[in-house]
Amino acid sequence: MPRFDTARHWSRLSLRSALLLPLSWLFLLVVTLRRRAFARGWFATHRVDVPVIVIGNVSVGGTGKTPLTIWLVHHLIERGWHPGVVSRGYGGSASDERVSEPVRVHSDPMRVGDEPVLIARRTPAPVWIGVDRVFAAHALRREHPECDVLIADDGLQHYALARDVEVAVVDAGLGFGNRRMLPSGPLREPVKRLAVVDALVVNGAPRADAPVPEAAQFEMRIVATRVYRLDDPTVSAEPESLRGIRLHAVAGIGYPERFFALLTALGLTFVEHPFADHHPFVASDLDFAGEAVILTEKDAVKCLRFGASHHWVLAVEAQVDPAFGAHLERCLARVRAR
Repeated sequence: MPRFDTARHWSRLSLRSALLLPLSWLFLLVVTLRRRAFARGWFATHRVDVPVIVIGNVSVGGTGKTPLTIWLVHHLIERGWHPGVVSRGYGGSASDERVSEPVRVHSDPMRVGDEPVLIARRTPAPVWIGVDRVFAAHALRREHPECDVLIADDGLQHYALARDVEVAVVDAGLGFGNRRMLPSGPLREPVKRLAVVDALVVNGAPRADAPVPEAAQFEMRIVATRVYRLDDPTVSAEPESLRGIRLHAVAGIGYPERFFALLTALGLTFVEHPFADHHPFVASDLDFAGEAVILTEKDAVKCLRFGASHHWVLAVEAQVDPAFGAHLERCLARVRAR
């Protein structure tokens, strides 16, 4: 994943991004041909025997997909569904292997990925990873026949897995950058791809400048709920209790600035330490001469083995427009009717 020096170039048509335009045109051609190949049946699309909801985005970087996935699992459970989650397990060593395996609360995030472990910790849903998400979906269904709906985390471009509902997420702060394709810009697919999704969830604003009807756009906010000690999660406090303490804020996520902005809004004083997304943390990354450290939950799952009493974790949750839940239920009702 890119660091923020790259993201700054992607926010406008800079000299660097202009020089990369020929590669972007080539990337666009490949993406277009690949999507067309799946649409015309040249590449096989495989269906699972339960509805599949994919959550993803058309740009790289953090947009809030994982908090939304966690919110969606709980929402579906409250509505009587029994969801399961499939993910590639990006950032873990298993993402380079042709395997599929379950993710447990105590699974090694260096193998299965940090986001799947976080989802397993925050929800009761079974979570399976695999480069081949079709294989992972079928494996999950075999082991958990009670699951009647699957959520494919970061699965928008994984066309081999047939989907019934597509949910795209965009960060209002990042938007779509300069709207250029990789590597000249941040886009995995053109923005016009959003014209066919079922819903667009906008992290941090009610609407986004995208070809999605306003009735299908929904706001999401990421809010802090508490802080807890990395070495002993049973010790927790209100985030405001850390005011007046010099903190070192460590973030190895797709959009570290959003984490830092949240800490600022809480009135905390800190030194920023951004790392690349899915950074494989070691103990020295949290060593600031004994001064207090605050982490994201996604990073915390990789730092448990060297956690100390002065390491704090900020727990957050997604607050989503209730209209999104109702919209999703209508989409699933149409799937069931078919």
